[in-house]
Amino acid sequence: MHDDEVEVTADDVRRLLAAQLPHLAGRAITPVPEAGTDHRLFLLGDPAAGALLARMPRIAWAAEQAASDARWLPLLAPHLPLTVPAPVAVGEPDGRYPFPWSVVPWVPGRAVGDPWAGEPLGFDADEGARALGDLVRALRSVDPDGGPRKQGTARGVPLERLDPAVREALAAIASSDSGRGIGPRRPDSAPEVDVDATTAAWGRALAAPPSSVPAWIHGDLLPGNLLAHDGRLTAVIDWGALGVGDLAVDLCPAWWLFDGAARATFLHEATKGLPDGVAAAAVERALGWLIVQAAIAIPYYDTRWPEFAAASRRRIRALLADPALTP
Repeated sequence: MHDDEVEVTADDVRRLLAAQLPHLAGRAITPVPEAGTDHRLFLLGDPAAGALLARMPRIAWAAEQAASDARWLPLLAPHLPLTVPAPVAVGEPDGRYPFPWSVVPWVPGRAVGDPWAGEPLGFDADEGARALGDLVRALRSVDPDGGPRKQGTARGVPLERLDPAVREALAAIASSDSGRGIGPRRPDSAPEVDVDATTAAWGRALAAPPSSVPAWIHGDLLPGNLLAHDGRLTAVIDWGALGVGDLAVDLCPAWWLFDGAARATFLHEATKGLPDGVAAAAVERALGWLIVQAAIAIPYYDTRWPEFAAASRRRIRALLADPALTP
């Protein structure tokens, strides 16, 4: 998936456990087929009997996540209404595997489906919109003093810092979708992005008043980072983008998970307690954060992970189809 990705196997996990966490070394180790862009996952033990999960970074940009999770998730989890798998142990690199890694509780459930790919969410949309809105609001309610402030061009910084990267990505998308540049799309991928309309939506987001309420943000509430169990939204995983920044980042699920009344419910619950002007500006900036995540992902993953690039195209289309964006 990445040019400088590190391969990690069950044998690596077994060796690291034996050397550093010998009380876990006797557990069965099973690679988990589902994984994100920056970790490989390995089930430790039996899910029916208190299993754990080894999270092994596959790329250098994820190397600090184990320490971040261990420091901050135990602080945040007691305040949040959904399950958060805080690490139970953190391991160190050795001579053959280069990154810190972590062991977290195994959380039952399945990743939430992508509704724009025709997949069932796995929970009632209105109930899930309330639950996820409650999560975003509860996270914002935790005192951010002392938390890691977002820097550079990370999600949560002032939106205008991403302007060059977004415009470069949109140009690449226009080139790709016309069969030039980075190559033709797979025939089964989502229809091309309306680059002109996306650029207009991006300009609208940039024109919104900037964030005035620094807050804790998850930063990556994609369907794959949300778990449903027994018909309910139950857990939030992968806190690699955690930090203190623009609360608008965590409003993006309004468009990539919900529609109609459920979208309105999520935005209402997630912004409850904010002054009306602050809430409205955050929703406007959230349009931009969705474009940041989706547009930049498309050129990078078009050939590396075509399904993820296709999902990013669908999310932009869902945003552009929102009647609230009609001039």
